Amino acid sequence: MTHLWDREVDLLVAGSGAAGLSAAITAADAGLDVLVVEGTDRWGGTTMKSGGGLWMPTNPLMAKHRIADSRAEALQYMQESIGDDAGAASSTARREAFVDAVNPVFDLLARHGVKWTAAPEYPDYYPDRPGGKVGRAIEVQPFDAKRLGEWAQHSRKDEGLPAPVKTDDMWLLVRAWSTPSGFIRGARFTFRLLGGLLTGKRLYGMGSALTMSLMEIVRKQGTDVLLSSPVTDVVVEDGRVVGALVSTPTGVLRVRTRRGLMLAAGGFARNAEWRERYHGVSGHSSAPAGDLGTGIEVGMRAGGDLALMDDAWWGAAIPLPDATGMFILNERSMPFSIVVDQSGQRYLNESESYIDFGHHLLERNETVAANPSWLIMDARFRRRYLTPGLLMNPKELRETGCVHTAKTLDELAAAIGVDAAGLRATVERFNGFARTGVDADFGRGRTVYDNYYGDPRVKPNPNLGPIEKGPFTAIKIVPGDLGTKGGLLTDEHARVLDEQGAPIPGLYAAGNTTASVMGRTYPGPGSTIGPAVVFGYLGARHAAEASALTPEDPTTSVHETAN
Repeated sequence: MTHLWDREVDLLVAGSGAAGLSAAITAADAGLDVLVVEGTDRWGGTTMKSGGGLWMPTNPLMAKHRIADSRAEALQYMQESIGDDAGAASSTARREAFVDAVNPVFDLLARHGVKWTAAPEYPDYYPDRPGGKVGRAIEVQPFDAKRLGEWAQHSRKDEGLPAPVKTDDMWLLVRAWSTPSGFIRGARFTFRLLGGLLTGKRLYGMGSALTMSLMEIVRKQGTDVLLSSPVTDVVVEDGRVVGALVSTPTGVLRVRTRRGLMLAAGGFARNAEWRERYHGVSGHSSAPAGDLGTGIEVGMRAGGDLALMDDAWWGAAIPLPDATGMFILNERSMPFSIVVDQSGQRYLNESESYIDFGHHLLERNETVAANPSWLIMDARFRRRYLTPGLLMNPKELRETGCVHTAKTLDELAAAIGVDAAGLRATVERFNGFARTGVDADFGRGRTVYDNYYGDPRVKPNPNLGPIEKGPFTAIKIVPGDLGTKGGLLTDEHARVLDEQGAPIPGLYAAGNTTASVMGRTYPGPGSTIGPAVVFGYLGARHAAEASALTPEDPTTSVHETAN
């Protein structure tokens, strides 16, 4: 097909979440001409709705907090937690590339103004395994949206938590009125919030802080960002990606890419057809509406191989009327609560990592007819702990049958259709565990990760409290997710691989557009965003070092993968 290019750049980046912005910053820092295109009318991607943490082993802040870590320990822990069932997606080369790039990424972004802060008490999700640590996660200090001017209004900042809260705050804020440490953290957060208001700032934390910090750098570097402009196809010449077609509000933009195309357009969590095809469920995702798999599809057309398409960043969610889910975390881990299925039986450690919890939910749904599961709590839970899942749209949740309250457990069982005798027997057994401090069935409260979302004033186990004081509440929970974790298979340089395992020249991918280096598990807090930022960096760095198309290369006669 013969045509003229509308624009030429060194690196075209599809996506404006953490992976895409990291790639754009890295490429511009290396002197490349960069263009960022975002498929929706709001920038920030899934990252902006997230907790904003990055799992970054050996990062410089660990030493400041006197937390010892090493490359060998990080790689050992990744092997112990991920295992070998993820294939090339989590190859040794990719794991090593990830760990080795942590400090360079940290330093690059800090040099451009990112204000990193540690979460020193946040454990790895399997801290008892060899190489496990407490304190590998980092995040960004709350960011003043006013620094971005009008551009902030085009972001997804209000889809996240519109407050200067940090990931490191949440574990204490949930018990702000029931423990001294929670009260102190609550006071700190309040002063931070008031301080921002009194100084005329619009402070945002978590995923919004991270994404806005990165976008500020992109804007300062002079990189153009186009909204409502998805990449719809690639242009291939002699086996190399040399350009892309971008659908903009004013028509198709034909972009020549001298160094490469970085696909960082998210996963497919909101693509109902793909969810049914690959997961067998429609999904109750927390990902934004634009998470449709467009980047994955473009990569497939270019010959990219796929992996882990049957998996996601699973967890527990309260189903919402719009088919999305309200992801829950601390609610299922605090004492005076359990999770049961429709038979009234427990079947998991309620405090385990959310991806393990999600996998167990899915497995249980295959064996227990007409599941959902239910989070059962007694009156002390409601009085002592902040429950975000009940604070948001409480009336709607009750009207849709997602929340029920009753004076007795038998009445509660009748309201939610759970076997009353089974529920009574389960509660009686669990209450015995709460008194001894040992969950003999599932080991709840055994690790420091379990205890992280627990109550230290509850003895002898901070995650176990007897369920005996009414009124009792039940919250419906179903498998939810933070996004999908399957996609294009990439190597240690973030190059997309074909079905023979060979890199496709000129084509890179990072973030949820790719099959995760973390395989089928979630080693620690920020195991989604940490690799997204790192592999965005690695891909851009490789593109900067690769040979560029020259003016003599053909630019008027190209082969498109689709017409």
